[in-house]
Amino acid sequence: MQTFHELLTEGTQLLVSAGIEEARLDAWLLLEYTADIGRAWYYAHPETEAGEKTALKYLELCKQRAEHIPLQHLTHQACFMGYDFYVDERVLVPRQDTEVLAEEALDRLKEIPNPKILDMCTGSGCLLLSILMERSDAFGTGVDISEDALKVAGQNRKNLNLEERAVLVQSDTFSGDYFQKNSGNTSLEYDMLISNPPYIPTADIQQLMDEVRFHDPVLALDGREDGLYFYRRITEQAGSYLKPGGWLMYEIGCEQGADVSAIMRQNGFVDVAVKKDLAGLDRVVIGKKQMQEEQHV
Repeated sequence: MQTFHELLTEGTQLLVSAGIEEARLDAWLLLEYTADIGRAWYYAHPETEAGEKTALKYLELCKQRAEHIPLQHLTHQACFMGYDFYVDERVLVPRQDTEVLAEEALDRLKEIPNPKILDMCTGSGCLLLSILMERSDAFGTGVDISEDALKVAGQNRKNLNLEERAVLVQSDTFSGDYFQKNSGNTSLEYDMLISNPPYIPTADIQQLMDEVRFHDPVLALDGREDGLYFYRRITEQAGSYLKPGGWLMYEIGCEQGADVSAIMRQNGFVDVAVKKDLAGLDRVVIGKKQMQEEQHV
């Protein structure tokens, strides 16, 4: 019977041999998930026998991770903005880079009481729901074309007790009945529209790491020929659903800052700016809908 130390060593070797980045960390996280133990307990009891059931389950998960199945798909857990989200193959795995967008959004919402937020291409819901968790007076609408993604977002909404403050809508951007039937309705005017849309050029998808290329939904990645399709499509209509002075905010690929900024300006947005992530790369573009008095100057 293997001890926890022996089991962790075997799992680590499996992942190192498969070329998994952060193999040692992933091996530990899978053991923590499988055996429901913490580091303090492990270091105090490394020679404790793991048990056959735990060992079999752990090594099976390590073999799946060695096949480049994302860690989060195996544990069904992803941390975003300090909150735990359920994820699986139906949604894009939340990434730390996207926290820059959440933080920029929260910063601009500080002066807005009871803000209404529209999250286009919501996926797992991590962006919208984490903002709602930080702002107990906020309300939001999460939109996605994928029914499967919305089921995951719905589970996260329930887990975070946000069912009374978050609406989930199936729609291909603004083309669905929810928007068309309520066109011109002031109740659909938002203080902020946020989006992490598909932005990978189609030809570049085959160059992505295996965890993304083979296991994240292509629908959440493919930004069409130049990667800018959804920025154009959303921006062209965003002004109709934002209050005067409302914010439009996107996550972008690190080389898309100038192009997305230009799209915003072409559609009448002002105060357009590019924000960088912790690595110093362009990650977010923000713009503001003109106030009514500005529009008439």
